[in-house]
Amino acid sequence: MSKIRKNEALDYHSQGKPGKIEVVPTKPHSSQRDLSLAYSPGVAEPCLEIEKNPEDVYKYTAKGNLVAVISNGTAVLGLGNIGALASKPVMEGKGLLFKIFADIDVFDIEVDATDIDLFVNTVKAIAPTFGGINLEDIKSPECFEIERRLKEELNIPLMHDDQHGTAIISSAALLNACEVAKKKIDKVKIVVNGAGASAISCAKLYLAVGAKKENIVMLDSKGVLSTSRKDLDEQKKFFASSTSKATTLEEAMKDADVFVGLSKGNIVNQKMIQSMAKRPIVFALANPDPEIPYADAIAARPDIIMATGRSDHPNQVNNVLGFPFIFRGALDVRATQINEAMKLAAVYAIAKLTKEPVPDAVNLAYDSKNISFGPNYIIPKPLDSRLIYTVAPAVAKAAIESGVAQHIINDWDAYKQVLINRLGLDSKLIRSLTNKAKQNPKRVVFTEADNYKILKAAQQVYDEGIAKPILLGNVDKIRKLIEENNLDLGDIPIIDSRGSLEEGRRAIFGDLFFNKRKRRGFTAYEAKKIMRERNHFGAMMVETGAADAMISGLTRKYGDPISTALQIIGVQEGVNRVAGMYILNTNKGPYFFADTTMNVNPSVQDLVDITVLTANSVKQFNITPRIALLSYSNFGSAEGELPNKMRDATEILHKNYPGMIVDGEMQANFALNNDLLKEQFPFSNLVDKKVNTLIFPNLASGNIAYKLMQELGGAEAIGPILIGMKKPVHILQLGSSVREIVNMIIIAVVDAQSRK
Repeated sequence: MSKIRKNEALDYHSQGKPGKIEVVPTKPHSSQRDLSLAYSPGVAEPCLEIEKNPEDVYKYTAKGNLVAVISNGTAVLGLGNIGALASKPVMEGKGLLFKIFADIDVFDIEVDATDIDLFVNTVKAIAPTFGGINLEDIKSPECFEIERRLKEELNIPLMHDDQHGTAIISSAALLNACEVAKKKIDKVKIVVNGAGASAISCAKLYLAVGAKKENIVMLDSKGVLSTSRKDLDEQKKFFASSTSKATTLEEAMKDADVFVGLSKGNIVNQKMIQSMAKRPIVFALANPDPEIPYADAIAARPDIIMATGRSDHPNQVNNVLGFPFIFRGALDVRATQINEAMKLAAVYAIAKLTKEPVPDAVNLAYDSKNISFGPNYIIPKPLDSRLIYTVAPAVAKAAIESGVAQHIINDWDAYKQVLINRLGLDSKLIRSLTNKAKQNPKRVVFTEADNYKILKAAQQVYDEGIAKPILLGNVDKIRKLIEENNLDLGDIPIIDSRGSLEEGRRAIFGDLFFNKRKRRGFTAYEAKKIMRERNHFGAMMVETGAADAMISGLTRKYGDPISTALQIIGVQEGVNRVAGMYILNTNKGPYFFADTTMNVNPSVQDLVDITVLTANSVKQFNITPRIALLSYSNFGSAEGELPNKMRDATEILHKNYPGMIVDGEMQANFALNNDLLKEQFPFSNLVDKKVNTLIFPNLASGNIAYKLMQELGGAEAIGPILIGMKKPVHILQLGSSVREIVNMIIIAVVDAQSRK
């Protein structure tokens, strides 16, 4: 699990606009007429319509896609009762997850009330604002009564995620684990350690999916819940055992089939795991430290099926697999509640999805060739884009069938497409690439390590396990920067290419360089001398295998490090020239722009080469390139040097690469607006293909386009990605931000992985 430092966390929440969410207008508001429609006097009309027919509130306002995340801060994450105000960053974070995973808008509401009546009455009073309510971080046993009363008194979907989120995900995992272990759910002996809101809800849902109450033994901090104990509240009494002879966790686990931990870390040892039945199922869900470390549990029992709450082990039980999509389905049919049928529908949908073939994009994210159902894959991965169009429809159908839906969906295929279009299936690209990088981090050499931004980025990728940084520069200067900026680079190597310690390696690198450039004006002396220069030294580290990738360019002209890399490393076999590509991350998914940095005025053949290079690079991200060659004309509507060469390049691509999805020459609006393209040019093979790759006629147009998208369109630019090199070398924009550097490192690591 990646290391999070205090200052980094505080900076993340405070820099720029404080907090993590904002309200964004969804209607035009630039003119006085717009404002008159938005507010007075135009706003009166929808108000009057809603007064006549309250259901019209879903037609004229954002209520139908708005969820309240509400807490009183009495049981926050692992922080406990920190109060309503201190819980606000967590509630904002939950709102962010709702948005990025299911496109649900959120207001976070922190209620300063621990009294049940006051809290319930407050939520009831503000409920008309929202289409749904997610209760969060409310302590037990009050949370049970609060949820019960609000569900009875409100007619919108409501769920306490702390109770039901883990229950839903772990129930799906339990069903699949029993199938893998060849055990029947109604026969397994289950030990649940923990008796809080989450544990009790988990155990109740296990009963709903087939487990037997008499086979469940639950423990709190005082031991096994038994009918002889007099200190149990009503919720705990339900699971009090009259037959179990065990009083301690160690005794309860003997011969158990399933252990579910919802308590605290490091309370289970290997001996306890070894005492369990054959093919034991262990869900150690305490965070950040499981009840038993993953490695210890696997070592104790090779036949174990293990799940944790952590992202760095297989089978992560993560609530984000459930709550965004449960609310999505409930909102889309305007459900009056989230009932047991809807929760069970989510359980079975998640369980079933696990058994289906895993998309290439998910395999890419987790650096696997073929993730498949089995002991190390009993629940879907959090980055699986199928969740939104698998879980949400299942929940919506259950709401309709159980009679709590106010809107009926008839065309489920159309609904699935709506869900796909909400976020764009490729919109999680950088998260997927980050995950992939973490699976097999590579050695990345930084030739400008005497810069704070580089050091900060190096610390971040080191902490997150994305890359293994190698720092080039003056050792004393770098260490002083580290100390002055309170950075912690651990044992990251620092190499001074000019220092006496590297004299031997400089001589070796110099000889290699001389052999490459002896007929290009270099003497043996000059070749060895130039190895003192960091770009030459870093490139030679990559060439000789001492590093897997190189990052440079933050403080110098773009062409300088490229020239060095071309001299030492060279281009891929069969490649005539290198090109620069940018990834523009938008809310409609990623777009790939080329060439944006290298070729000033490419010829027809250059454009063909650039298109092929770009297409191959896009495929490395497990995305099918759908390519438009851009111009100021459409399919011969104008003559001139630019449209003619784009037209000629397209003709060659159609002839020599018949499987490539490509067309041109065309204007950018036709390339990106399918309806427009279909109406005017229905013959184009890009109709209904959703273009994602744009090839520009010259450097000026490509460079201007990506910078406009970045500044005016709000797209996140990742690049420039240097394509066509024999080995991974990537050059930063002059003055790149730390975030941009980190993104480039991720690309470099994934690039190095693909070449292996």
